[in-house]
Amino acid sequence: MEILFWVSVAISLGLAYYAYRQVEKTKTLSQGIQSRDEVIKKLRSQMNVIERESVESKALFSTISNVSFDVVFLLDEELTIIMHNRSADTLFGDKNPIGEKLDAVIESPDLLNIVQYALTEEDSLEEQFIIDDSFYRAKTQVMNYDGDRRFVGVAMQDITRLVQLNRARRDLVANISHELRTPITRIRLIIEGLFLDDDKPKRKASIQSLKEIAMETDTLLWLAQELFDLSMIESGQAIMKLVKTPLKQVVDDAIERLETQAEVKDLTIVSHVPDKYEVLCDADQLKRVLGNLIHNAVKWSPENEAITISASEGDDEITVSVFDNGPGVPDDLRERIFERFYQVDASRSGHEGTGLGLAICKHIIAAHGGRIWAEGNSQGKGGRFLFTVYKGDANFDVPIVDMNDDSEEEELTSDQTLTAL
Repeated sequence: MEILFWVSVAISLGLAYYAYRQVEKTKTLSQGIQSRDEVIKKLRSQMNVIERESVESKALFSTISNVSFDVVFLLDEELTIIMHNRSADTLFGDKNPIGEKLDAVIESPDLLNIVQYALTEEDSLEEQFIIDDSFYRAKTQVMNYDGDRRFVGVAMQDITRLVQLNRARRDLVANISHELRTPITRIRLIIEGLFLDDDKPKRKASIQSLKEIAMETDTLLWLAQELFDLSMIESGQAIMKLVKTPLKQVVDDAIERLETQAEVKDLTIVSHVPDKYEVLCDADQLKRVLGNLIHNAVKWSPENEAITISASEGDDEITVSVFDNGPGVPDDLRERIFERFYQVDASRSGHEGTGLGLAICKHIIAAHGGRIWAEGNSQGKGGRFLFTVYKGDANFDVPIVDMNDDSEEEELTSDQTLTAL
């Protein structure tokens, strides 16, 4: 019995020890699980912070880059696009560039070379290049992340309009230099010829020389006026005050200004404008339009020809036309000739003009609420320019001032003045 007792005690102790060991294991396992849960919780918290920072970074990039008109995008070391702003949509088109290689979405070896150079040299770079006939200025910036990852930020600005304006400015300077040099040289030579002691001019020759001086002086004045008008247009200071005016009076005044130039080529300027037509216009500005068109007709007309000015009546408008017997306007240039600084082939025009006259006409007529256009050679022989202005009694929401009224002329208020350009 005693043996059985001790055996029972030994078994009980063994079972108790085993139970104790299991409890200890369970306790250790529970502590391990609790510690793991804390680690997992901490990792999740860190992951949430990283995700939040990533979202904030993306939002910050998107906000900053989207307020810019420039194209902005971000590349990794493999030149894969990972971010871009909305302005970049104009460059990428319908393609979704995210995750694509740069050379797969933009066919520009110059841009690819710029980015590769920036990665190689790890330095910012600014260059100018062309993509699909558009001029861009690009700046790159290499960024290192955690010391082993690099990214390239690219900012691109479309400078096509700026390049075009620079070219136009250069052309303008060249044209003005030529236009000034020619009349000044001629005036100097004519004056020197008039006052040579050994060759005293006869009266008839003197009169002809004075006419030539007057013509060249008119050319200089014309050039100065065009430059002044352009300055007014670009500064927004040209104001139109529309009043009821006899159209024939405006036409006759414009013809009188160009008679001297027309006489040099024995040209006749004929007006078929009825006395009854009255238009709503700024008389000085409308004379400028007619003067430019007549001057253009004089330049292109062959000698001993006629320039015809006529007018026709519509519902609320009067259409004025200026016709000449020159070479006319090619159909494909009907729109372009009204662009600022644009000139027809220099070999045909003799390098005359600055390319501003028709552009100024377009601005002035638009300020009057009218239209101006040229008919191409397919529509008739010779130069054919037409424009419209409102009739004096047209149903138009600008007060009309009758110039024939003996009462004091009413000034238009700022709300009633039509800003031209």
